[in-house]
Amino acid sequence: MYVSELYGKKIISVSGSILGDVKEVVLDLEEGTVAHLLLQKMESLAKSPNVRQELAKNRILYDRVKSVAETIIVGNK
Repeated sequence: MYVSELYGKKIISVSGSILGDVKEVVLDLEEGTVAHLLLQKMESLAKSPNVRQELAKNRILYDRVKSVAETIIVGNK
């Protein structure tokens, strides 16, 4: 799968809650892996007065991803 295929996919928790859509993908270039999926554009997060808090609320660690198909299924933290 290409990273570009992740953009726009719905993210759903294993319990069925819709968390949002993938707006940005953060890569770990040293490891060559996906690190995070963002529910907001990085540009809008960077403009927030409290960037850390907004980033924490709007990111999904890719380690939580259980399945990627038409939607992305994520497990608990």
